[in-house]
Amino acid sequence: MTLTGYIDNLNQRYTLGNATEHTFRGDLQQLLETLLPEIRATNEPKRQSCGAPDYILTKKEVPIGFIEAKDIGDKDLLGKKKTGNKEQFDRYKASLSNLIFTDYIDFHLYQDGVFITKIAIAEVIDNQIKPIPENFTNFTNLIKNFVTHIGQSIKSSKRLAEMMAGKARLLSDVIEQALTSDETHQEDSTLKEQMLAFKDVLIHEITPKGFADVYAQTIAYGMFAARLHDPTLETFSRQEAAELIPKSNPFLRKLFGYIAGPDIDERIKWIVENLAEIFLACNVESILKNYGKSTKMEDPIIHFYETFLAEYDP
Repeated sequence: MTLTGYIDNLNQRYTLGNATEHTFRGDLQQLLETLLPEIRATNEPKRQSCGAPDYILTKKEVPIGFIEAKDIGDKDLLGKKKTGNKEQFDRYKASLSNLIFTDYIDFHLYQDGVFITKIAIAEVIDNQIKPIPENFTNFTNLIKNFVTHIGQSIKSSKRLAEMMAGKARLLSDVIEQALTSDETHQEDSTLKEQMLAFKDVLIHEITPKGFADVYAQTIAYGMFAARLHDPTLETFSRQEAAELIPKSNPFLRKLFGYIAGPDIDERIKWIVENLAEIFLACNVESILKNYGKSTKMEDPIIHFYETFLAEYDP
């Protein structure tokens, strides 16, 4: 699909007068996969209903970029208004390092929570979507650069704690919404099974929110512990994390057996994969060594956990 064809499709649907933000989902997906043949742009309603961005762009199953789409003409693409998009925008900017907000014709790029640039490929004039062809080349370059973004190397303990906490908060939100959805629709899932087992064995009165909270923290810090024991700094994944969890911690090993396996719930898989990307960008052993010197703590692992928790939930 060409950009001209994409805008023609948008215009045909838009002028019918009954379009919503969902009307154009397939058009943008098709455009992205045409411009980026090595990339898969997944648009999955079940994930979105539990708190995922509208599009997750993956390369060899690893999430490398995220796009959140709003209605054409949405005037709050910066997420500044207290109502509307602000809460969602703030949450995504804090937890996703490569992100675009769009109304399908105007695209705003954020990296590591910072606004980078914006570009419009069309505008609404007299209830018609009119192309801005002089911006087509810049837009194509922006999208291609978007999927080659390499996250910053993480060298400070504070930055690592902030990024871990952002992912863990998002993970907790998605798990809670997924469990609530399972209950509402009376559906079974591996997440629901795990919560019931947790209630049976550990905390009998735990709520979906409480379980989501504990679960998200455990995954984030378990992955941190795995990376600490990782002798191969060039590679890291949820599968590798499972192999690296010390045998002295059978609870974590069992949990990560699920996290690494094919039965992981699709609604959380994308966040776990993205969390692994954070640890790939850092040498945890080196960060902890410097952290221990600066805090003069005998056990920097435990003390760093307190720093992480303070960022996760002040």
